[in-house]
Amino acid sequence: MSARVTWLGHSTVGIELDGTVLVTDPVLRRRIAHLRRDVAATAPSRPDAVLVSHLHYDHLDVPSLKRIGRDVRMIVPRGARRYLRGLTNVEEVEAGSTVDVGRLRVDVVEAVHDGRRWPVGKAVPALGFVLRGSRSIYFAGDTDLFDGMAALAPLDVALVPVAGWGPKVGPGHMDPRGAAEALTLLRPSIAVPIHWGTYGIVLRGVRGDRTPAEQFAREAAEVAPGVDVRILAEGSSLDLDG
Repeated sequence: MSARVTWLGHSTVGIELDGTVLVTDPVLRRRIAHLRRDVAATAPSRPDAVLVSHLHYDHLDVPSLKRIGRDVRMIVPRGARRYLRGLTNVEEVEAGSTVDVGRLRVDVVEAVHDGRRWPVGKAVPALGFVLRGSRSIYFAGDTDLFDGMAALAPLDVALVPVAGWGPKVGPGHMDPRGAAEALTLLRPSIAVPIHWGTYGIVLRGVRGDRTPAEQFAREAAEVAPGVDVRILAEGSSLDLDG
């Protein structure tokens, strides 16, 4: 069975592992609120499940979820269901939960990020996910660096956010240096930078800027030289069997 990760832009990743297909934070449209990307994305057709890390508009986009399938299994933070009207297979989870998807065990883990739906949404914790099967793959969602990452190690693959959609990252995010330092805790064999270069602010964005990913690779070579960093272009895949 193939083992593959496909970066579809921002925090949207298609994961194929042990005959199971998952999609993380699917945001597929060209424009989301004040953000824009150059080309819309296409997610795998009818995945086994969708993993949603938190409620920000650039991570939870209901039209994108409906495009994937109204009855596809949606695994979301506890408290998110109220935002997902029209979707019929919603499963709320919290840090410490474990769910089975196909042949995989999905461990739900904490994230240090204010994941509420802005501007007036109630507090809903942000999450990360660790997929465990023949390989272990960590999807961090949005998070700051935190000591508990060490408990997730070792990993085969870490999908780590390295930037955002503007020129700066605020609290609850990792910049390239912070993401590189996270590797010293996570101890993955391979790291794939995500959450960079896809969406930018309309008329003022940073779309297509590879600087954060390339800086992350340089920082990782310094602080975690044993980790193989793979920078993927939007829509390209990393074959873990290769």
